[in-house]
Amino acid sequence: MKKSMGMVKVAAALAIVLLFLIIHLADPAFLPHLCGLLARGDIQETAAYIASFGKWAVVFSFLLTLFVNALGFPPAIIFSTANTLIFGIFWGIFLSVTAETVGVLLSFVLLRFFFRDAAEKIINKHPTLSNLDKYSGRRGFVVMLIARMVPYFPSILLNALGALSAMSMRDYVIASFVGKFPSTGIEAIIGHDTLTHQEDPTRLIVVCIFAVVLVVGAWIYEKRAAKHAPEA
Repeated sequence: MKKSMGMVKVAAALAIVLLFLIIHLADPAFLPHLCGLLARGDIQETAAYIASFGKWAVVFSFLLTLFVNALGFPPAIIFSTANTLIFGIFWGIFLSVTAETVGVLLSFVLLRFFFRDAAEKIINKHPTLSNLDKYSGRRGFVVMLIARMVPYFPSILLNALGALSAMSMRDYVIASFVGKFPSTGIEAIIGHDTLTHQEDPTRLIVVCIFAVVLVVGAWIYEKRAAKHAPEA
């Protein structure tokens, strides 16, 4: 069984490599240009590049945002802000949150598939890690929800935390999707209003207050629920 699973993992890794090889053969300039774009992190250049795809800009932006969030870098604010510049505040944020959620789900699936077994071996050898793992299974939803709500929190850490813990995929996806709205909204609006030189800060203030209320409310709920939860 272990041997067959190992072969499946090798096949999956080769499939990922093959995908990048096919993209490179189809357009040798695409990946180097994309890597340069990601490395520079220029939001306006990114927005112009996405918009250059015309009617396919939405699809390309979705796939690009998905890919970046699956990797966990560079910062998602580059793409969420670029999307608001191209598609407007509402649709830009909605597109970003949806694509980011699919991206972190892909990261979850890959990390859990390749590394969860190894993580379990380490966790089972340490009582503290084992208790934290059990806690993530019981209370993982609220913990992930709160963490996703926090703006500028490194996505790659949360991806790894969710995938390598006992958290269910359903809890992970729902918490990520709901939690990303306030954090992505704040990041995108800050970036958008800064680049477009918005003088009226009302929108940004309202979003920040709303996000703080959500984070504090979720934190209080978690504390109270954890206090009254039965011991495992």
